[in-house]
Amino acid sequence: MRARTTRARRATAQWTAATLRPPVLGLLALAVSGGLHAQNLSRSGWGEVGLLQTPTARFAGEGELAFTASHTTPYDRYTVAMQPFEWMEGAFRYVNISGSRYGPPGLSGDQNVKDKSIDMKLRLWQESRWMPQVAMGVRDIGGTGLFSSEYVVASKRFGSVDASLGFATGYMGNRGDFGNPLGVINDRFETRPRVTGAGQFNGGSMFRGRVGMFGGIAWQTPWDRLQVKLEYDGNDYRNEPRGIRELERTSPVNVGAVFTVNPNIQFSMGWERGTEAMFALTLRTNLAQRRPVAKTLDPDPMPVRDRDAVVSADGGSGAVPGPGAGTTGFVSRGGYRDVAEQARAERGDRMQALAGVDWDAVAGQLRDQAGLAVEHIAVRGQEVVVRGQQARYFYSAQGLGRSARVLDNALPDGFDWFTVEHTNAGMPIAEASVRRDAFVDYANHRVDLDHLKRGTEIAAPGAQSRDVLYEAPLQRYQGGFGLGYGQVLGGPDGFVMYQINANYSASLRFNRSLWLSGTASYNLLDNYDNFRYDAPSRLPRVRTDMRRYLVTSDLVMPNLQLTGTRRLSRDVYGMAYAGMLESMFGGVGGELLYRPVGERWALGVDANWVRQRGFEQDFRFRDYDVATGHVSLYYELDMQPRVLATLSAGRYLAGDWGATLAVTRIFDNGATMGAWVTQTNVSSAQFGEGSFDNGVFFSIPFDLMLPRATRSRATLTWQPLTRDGGARLARRYSLYGMTGERDTTFFYDNFQRIGD
Repeated sequence: MRARTTRARRATAQWTAATLRPPVLGLLALAVSGGLHAQNLSRSGWGEVGLLQTPTARFAGEGELAFTASHTTPYDRYTVAMQPFEWMEGAFRYVNISGSRYGPPGLSGDQNVKDKSIDMKLRLWQESRWMPQVAMGVRDIGGTGLFSSEYVVASKRFGSVDASLGFATGYMGNRGDFGNPLGVINDRFETRPRVTGAGQFNGGSMFRGRVGMFGGIAWQTPWDRLQVKLEYDGNDYRNEPRGIRELERTSPVNVGAVFTVNPNIQFSMGWERGTEAMFALTLRTNLAQRRPVAKTLDPDPMPVRDRDAVVSADGGSGAVPGPGAGTTGFVSRGGYRDVAEQARAERGDRMQALAGVDWDAVAGQLRDQAGLAVEHIAVRGQEVVVRGQQARYFYSAQGLGRSARVLDNALPDGFDWFTVEHTNAGMPIAEASVRRDAFVDYANHRVDLDHLKRGTEIAAPGAQSRDVLYEAPLQRYQGGFGLGYGQVLGGPDGFVMYQINANYSASLRFNRSLWLSGTASYNLLDNYDNFRYDAPSRLPRVRTDMRRYLVTSDLVMPNLQLTGTRRLSRDVYGMAYAGMLESMFGGVGGELLYRPVGERWALGVDANWVRQRGFEQDFRFRDYDVATGHVSLYYELDMQPRVLATLSAGRYLAGDWGATLAVTRIFDNGATMGAWVTQTNVSSAQFGEGSFDNGVFFSIPFDLMLPRATRSRATLTWQPLTRDGGARLARRYSLYGMTGERDTTFFYDNFQRIGD
């Protein structure tokens, strides 16, 4: 009876496909008669921009970040999709396969398998009046290959209807409508081999096998919130993975609708395979387009003094002399015997003019108004230099503008330039200078932003002598409480293992360049009682012992580190550190960085000797120790949009040698998104699942979301698997991150904030 039922279903499906294929293709042609409403983009159940089960050639806006959760029996899909460029979409997904167990009952109970995959879609060319937009993409690249597929798809808009037609090999094209045309080149393209290595790059099977056709239309209804979709699926669901084998299907046509709750939330539902309902929820935001919320908790910018327009020393030509150039602004008394005597007299005049300034009050205003933790205030010719660390304003141009307002109100005439010498951990990083008259004229709306920009400079901190007017006392101790959250995704013990903890972090400074910092953490709530599985490993267990570090003790000390920093020359910085450097390793190490101001590249090296810590995360150690370190090249590609490529080569914690390439898309507002991949010299069997490591990350400045300015960031990293190969020391401080004020591009990209 069961065999007859299966044959009947297949016959029904074949009849339905033969009957409905011409009408579906006809609907694609009838799309020419679409209306005039704007077309909204929405996502498929797989999380990419698409229809229901298939992608289109459309892309979200550059900078979009989206999370999609969908259900179609027997699959639940959870996808994070990122749009780092207008021509590229990346997606990272977990698929829960109902009825397929993760492992033996004693290990995972009744938990289903969680397949991990990575997708990529690239735009080949844009839509024109007569030509469609065309894209190619790959699903499940570098994963287990259970759902691996490759495709080319074209999309064309006709009023309110967006029509797509594509061709796929692999899972999306399992129906196999016709042979692979690449077989003309080589007959190996006619058959598709099975993927045999989980976690490996699936290059050997790409674009191989028979080709299935897919496509459909998305109709934007007159109601802007509602979109209707009709899709012709290229998969016949007769060859599903992990023991599912075949799914019931009575029709290759899927229908559905998308309801846009608001610009950030979309809800989708549909009827697929003629037998199953589909539901999906998409949450999305655009990191690139986010602008800071109103800073209602910040003080209003201090107004500049009311004065008449000041004529620049260049006579209005627009070329502005640099700091220290131009006239002094003090009256010469004449009768000097030589230049040196005149300079001493003018210096005396300047110091006398500043004698009545309340420098404690100025330092307090710089802290409250400009976010500067002042170290000292000095005068250098006609230039006033404030040295300190920016502790509040994310955009350094904004901090410079607010500092200029404070100084303009506090100082007498005759001082032409205001300079903020940015420091970090006692290291001079960069000097940001603004010409006083240009800033005053801009603040009073007498000149435009371009004129002010010509009166602004970013340079390496100078070695010129200066007269120090004020020295701030050192704040030796800082500390505070906070909450922390940690999680482990996709393991056999449970899909989400989480922990909420209470942290106390503190630092004790011996001087501005030498300090002791640490954190104590207490477990408040977790579900780690279910965390029982330790992944197998043929390498030293430098990361796969993670479970034991998480469950052994409720009170832990994740780090306790003594750190010293120094600027060694104009463009060279150094750092040394010792202690409990992270939750799993302690030891000693150091870093050197060469980073010229305004250059697109920097070169760093770190070297460390570390020993594995005890599972209690106190002062005890285990037997394993290793020397590890890397040489890192940071290079910002000479292109727009901004892309930072970081290549690090060296020795990892398990003793393996290799390299890590990270590519980061940097948006003008400071948000970032990127991905990394690591390849080392150990075999696939030693490395673990596959022979390489990879992950994605994105980072959002809290300044974009909070009503008070802050330099803090939220950084989220997604690493599909925890492996021992390719593991790096999780150092708390990085010289490249600490010298961010040398990034002149970011300063000028946000230069308009100098007036805020």
